[in-house]
Parts: sequence; C-alpha cells; structure tokens
Amino acid sequence: MSIALPPGLPAGATLAAEGVEVLTSDELHRRAGRPLRICLINLMPKKIATETQFCRLIGATSIAIELTLCVPDSYRSKTAPAGHMDSFYRRWSQIRDQPFDGLVVTGAPIETLPFEDVTYWSDLCAIIDWAKARIPSSLYICWAAQSALYHLRAVPKHPLPAKLFGVYRHRVAPAESYLLSGFGEEFPVPVSRHTEVRAADLPECTGLAVLADSGDAGLCLVEDRENRAVYMFNHLEYDAGTLRDEFLRDRQAGKSIAVPVDYFPDDDPACPAVNVWRSTAHLLFSNWLEEIQRIVRPRAIGEPPASTTWPLAAQAISSSATAPAL
Repeated sequence: MSIALPPGLPAGATLAAEGVEVLTSDELHRRAGRPLRICLINLMPKKIATETQFCRLIGATSIAIELTLCVPDSYRSKTAPAGHMDSFYRRWSQIRDQPFDGLVVTGAPIETLPFEDVTYWSDLCAIIDWAKARIPSSLYICWAAQSALYHLRAVPKHPLPAKLFGVYRHRVAPAESYLLSGFGEEFPVPVSRHTEVRAADLPECTGLAVLADSGDAGLCLVEDRENRAVYMFNHLEYDAGTLRDEFLRDRQAGKSIAVPVDYFPDDDPACPAVNVWRSTAHLLFSNWLEEIQRIVRPRAIGEPPASTTWPLAAQAISSSATAPAL
C-alpha cells in the first residue's frame, strides 16, 4: 500500500498512522516504476476531511498511486484557508496537458442550485469533456455524478420533498461489471442528498447500466461505458461520524432535519455510529483501480492488448442485442 501525496498534506500523517506507506513522487517512481496517476477534484467544503477519506480508499490497495489534487480554475473555496489551497491544489489549466489514469470528482453542497447557476459550471463541463476524451476511467460522486450525467446525457435532477439522509441498503443489479466483483446481493451506503436522478430519466440504448439501487433511496451506482464514467450518487467514502457531523450542523443551524435513517444505534444521537460500509467502500475503489491498472499497464510479451473499453454489463448487452438496427 503506497501512495504519493503532495508533501505536507495533512492526510499523509493520518494514512501513515493507519499503515499506508506515504512517499514522495520521486520515491514512488524509483520503487514502483510507473504508478497510476489519479486526479482528485475536491469540491467539498471540509477539504482536509474529504482529502483523507478519498486518500484512504485510493491508497489502500496493492497498486502504487500518485495523487494530484485539483479544482476548476474559477472555483473559490469559502471554507479552506488560502494557504492550504495554494500549497496542495493545482488549477485545472495547470494540469490539463498532463496524462492521468483516473479521475475522481467529489460532490458539493450546492445541489439545490440549477447546474448553470454554479459559478464554475463551464469549467466543470470542460473537465468532464477532458476526462471523456483523455482519461481511462472517471468516478463522479453525488452532485458531481448528477452534473456529469446532466452534461453528458442531459439527465435532469429532481428535488426531494425532504433530505434523503441515513444509511440505506442497496441491491446489486443483475449485471456483470468489474466494479461489482466480490459484492454480495446488497450493501449499506450513506446517503445525504436533497435531489435525485431517476432511473426513468436514463436514456435507453446508450450503454448506461444501473449497477445498484434501493427501493427507498433510488439510484446508487451507474456505469457509463461509452463515456468511460462511473456515477456514484451516495457517499461510501464517508467516515463513521460524517453523517453525525452533518446532522448536528443542520440542527444547530435551526434547519428541520430528521435523525439519519439506520445510522445511530437505537436512533439515539448520543450513541456513536458504526461504519458498516467501510469494507464495501474499499472493495469498490479496489475494483475500480484494478480495472484501470489492467487497461494502462505495460503489455507483457505475447499478451493480447488490453481493451480500452470496459467489460459490458450483461444487462446492457441484452438490451443492445435486441435493439433494432438504426
């Protein structure tokens, strides 16, 4: 487990204490040869907490990772110190010509705004197009997943009557995908959303495959082979206390907020919650990174070239096989 992070990033000390080997970029290249280069675009307000959550999952596999932190050029953080952003983050225009193997774009607490009203919307659309053209796989989280689907597929988001908030069981769909390797029939996922994307709005015959959903929480995980994208509408990256912090924040702000569903023991906010989704989070990120590694690793002598497209979901294969020719 080795990962190269920007020198001095607070997440580095946390990961090192948890047994992850944190190296400089030069050290990692000398030891591992060519690591996977992953770009993390962090749009969440609590930068250090979110950095740590994603670095923990990205750095926990046997694959050597070099991580770059990035934000859109027109993005301005209202919560992170300027020194933190200047020290550890790059603007997209500074890295757009560099090669990356994977992209992760986080959610953002702006989901009730129309997409076009977001100040950095045009920059984010350019990043999504860049990823589609140049990056083997992109993983979009929560609001970023809604944004990418809207930009790439014109899929709308819908406001919910109340915040969808808690830990919900999700069913694994009857589809074959590398992302689902090792999954059981269902798994728990933290959900924290004011809006949703509906399965009925997904365009047909476009290669979209629903991989996981919930009768109570709706879509969770969608694979988009044509755009080399994965859309996760919920938050497997969350720590055990993240939903608690959101609950206390909203309650202290005087907002009408229900106790998160199936989160606190006996629904008692005084009881510490247990992270029952951590193993699933590690499995999802491990599967994602292993598929990227399969695509981009150097080809052994005599080995057929790795496909640059993902294994087709069985559900999508069946749909396309029965669709009339155009």
